[in-house]
Amino acid sequence: MPLLSTYIDRFSHIKTLVIGDIMLDRFIYGQVNRISPEAPVPVFRFTREKQMLGGAGNVVANLAALKCQTTFIGVVGRDENGTKIAALLKQAGAHAHLLKLPAYPTIVKTRLIAGNNHLARVDQEESLPLITDLLPKFRRVLIQAIKAADIVLLSDYNKGVLTDITTPMIIDICNALHKKVIVDPKGSNYAKYRGATLVKPNLKEFSEATGRTYTPQSPDFHADVISGAQRLFHDYRIENLIVTLSEHGMMHVAADQADDLTHIPTDAKEVFDVSGAGDTSLATLGAALGADTPVKDAMKLANLASGLVVAKLGTATVTAAELKNALSLKETDDHGWAQKRKIITLDQARSIVTALKERGKKIGFTNGCFDCCHLGHLTSFMRAKKLCDVLIVAVNSDASVKRYKGPDRPIQDEKTRALLLASLEFIDYVIVFEEDSPLHIVDTLRPDIVAKEGYTLDKWPEGRLAISYGGQAVTLDRVDGYSTSTLVKKMKG
Repeated sequence: MPLLSTYIDRFSHIKTLVIGDIMLDRFIYGQVNRISPEAPVPVFRFTREKQMLGGAGNVVANLAALKCQTTFIGVVGRDENGTKIAALLKQAGAHAHLLKLPAYPTIVKTRLIAGNNHLARVDQEESLPLITDLLPKFRRVLIQAIKAADIVLLSDYNKGVLTDITTPMIIDICNALHKKVIVDPKGSNYAKYRGATLVKPNLKEFSEATGRTYTPQSPDFHADVISGAQRLFHDYRIENLIVTLSEHGMMHVAADQADDLTHIPTDAKEVFDVSGAGDTSLATLGAALGADTPVKDAMKLANLASGLVVAKLGTATVTAAELKNALSLKETDDHGWAQKRKIITLDQARSIVTALKERGKKIGFTNGCFDCCHLGHLTSFMRAKKLCDVLIVAVNSDASVKRYKGPDRPIQDEKTRALLLASLEFIDYVIVFEEDSPLHIVDTLRPDIVAKEGYTLDKWPEGRLAISYGGQAVTLDRVDGYSTSTLVKKMKG
């Protein structure tokens, strides 16, 4: 059986087709510090705005982040927001067939966010009219796109693209061309999903479709789910059901083994925002099944990806590199040093810092060789940590230390030094860097605090850079009598 990481490597060769309801997600970030004198409502002070693909567009964005070759079919308005969606699809690297309707406004969902709290959501949308005379052209586009795809994903937000007419048409074409079709459903009408390869409802949607209530804590939960699944298999000839259970993980039941059930737990460690988690799950399932991953392993990857995305703020995506790294860390948690999860790359740090800043966290940074960790180092770390919420420490690689300290150094290799730093509770993340200077790390991450022991600004380019973009450069007091060179001399006698 191939390693799960091997399936992730195959994603770049998979051709995926997404069909569904696309929308523009706007996130307006700000602060709330007072109540309005005009009415008992908070005063929201705007700071910045982000726009990204929403709905089925978020499935496309996730597939692109997983490096899949992706095509999208959907509807937007012939307006500024529709043009923005087209640009975002192109930016994601997706090939799009967008029907632009002149009398139909593009769907926009605007969220007001203060810190890590959603204050309100404003929806701009109208019902999509069914244009019967366009169906023959739609069918021709479908046939060509489905022929070229390895797998088809239907993202149904019940906004009018996947109707009782269009959805069976898509599934029938997929079955005639022997293509797998996965559905993320909406509503209780599963007749339109008849013949799908796999349908992926959440527990609430599964309950609505089967007309009964399910309680994960009940001793009869698995038996009840199997009974409900068997009903859907019988009525609608669905081949597989995957029911997502939020904090309880996800379950799979197959029509050809309807008395059996696979249940895997959730992988989420922290939950900051569940926006788009279902889209991430659908995209990862689609990529994995398109790569001929067994269903249980595809579920593991989708579950892991969902756990990663809910730890981010806003409609977010998970990259193939993040998924592979999380997979590696999960294996490490099970079989080795859990502290290794704190040792990250600069790309990973960029994503982490962006998310942390969106939550209002203050980022601190320091660096060094840390060849023999002593009281001077520990004191600097503790002082730096008091200045920030999250402390990132950059440590010179072995090659970098040799250039800086000479051929007899370092005494301990970079893996050992990084692991020792990651084991300290007041250090949150560790980056190993090859260059002589960490200036590029500071320039990339733009931490709020850059701290260093004993350096003055004229000899400290990282400190000057921090001040130039509005950060702070803090010179930490040196603890006299402690240095790696002194320790080496003592060891040599």
